[in-house]
Amino acid sequence: MNAMILEAQKKPLVFKKVAIPEPADDEVQIKIKACGICRTDLHVMDADLTSPKLPLIMGHEITGRVTKIGKAVSGLQVDDFVGVPWLGYTCGKCKFCKRGQENLCDYARFTGYTINGGYAEYTVANARFCFKLDGKYDDPSSAPLMCAGLIGFRSYHMISTSAKNIGLYGFGAAAHIITQVAVAQGKKIFAFTRDGDTRSQEFAKKMGAAWAGGSGENPPEKLDAAIIFAAAGELVPKTLQDVDKGGEVICGGIHMSGIPAFSYDLLWGERMIKSVANLTRQDGLDFFDILKDVPVKTQTQFFKPEQANEALDMFRSGKITGAAVLVME
Repeated sequence: MNAMILEAQKKPLVFKKVAIPEPADDEVQIKIKACGICRTDLHVMDADLTSPKLPLIMGHEITGRVTKIGKAVSGLQVDDFVGVPWLGYTCGKCKFCKRGQENLCDYARFTGYTINGGYAEYTVANARFCFKLDGKYDDPSSAPLMCAGLIGFRSYHMISTSAKNIGLYGFGAAAHIITQVAVAQGKKIFAFTRDGDTRSQEFAKKMGAAWAGGSGENPPEKLDAAIIFAAAGELVPKTLQDVDKGGEVICGGIHMSGIPAFSYDLLWGERMIKSVANLTRQDGLDFFDILKDVPVKTQTQFFKPEQANEALDMFRSGKITGAAVLVME
């Protein structure tokens, strides 16, 4: 099969032919239809995340069809359409797994980081961590839901339900999906982009944001809560300034640059800072349940697998509006 391989961090991916992987007893083999490109892929490639399996097939926003099943698999069959997320395995035995926090598992493995992912024609995945999807997701534009959607939803779900004015800092794949969910639930979204990025600001308004501006601007109203999707630590004190007393600031990425020192008065008033780590399978079930009633439409730009380096470079430089997706078929 054809695959894009990360042989060394800080180097471009290499297009190679490799053997089609065979499923272990608890795995399914999947013919990949599409794989979204995530900010985390850049963190892996650029060595912000320091412990990838090498050589590595990146990618963890996978959709495709089951072609083989291991002998211990139940609940999935050949020809089922499935999605594969970032969380690829948990032990089920550590203290975090036992108390329902499998996203914090001490022995977790991650798709496209410590196990091979979706920048290829086929992959294998632990069947317990695949989401069986109905026919409406059998389209390449659905791939970003598997991480941008899921981690966006987990970040959003961490906000108090009473919050009405919500700021989103960094308006890319995750923000444009969760904006549609939040607006459908009666929330008011304030979108923050790179200063001067009028294209992304117009895109945010098109997705339903009530206001959009640069990250250096002050919102027209105090925020009840905020999610930082951008990997920019300098946004933390700015966001604390923007949220009202009792406000929550959710850091929604796996990596962030250094957070500068800030005066205590920005945190005082019972403001809170939380981070989001990975996702749980229940997050996925809850998210797809909500999508039965909320018609979310992803804005996607499609690339061939061999164009992965080009797509990653465009993502890195902010030239992708919405999400980038590699289409295998």
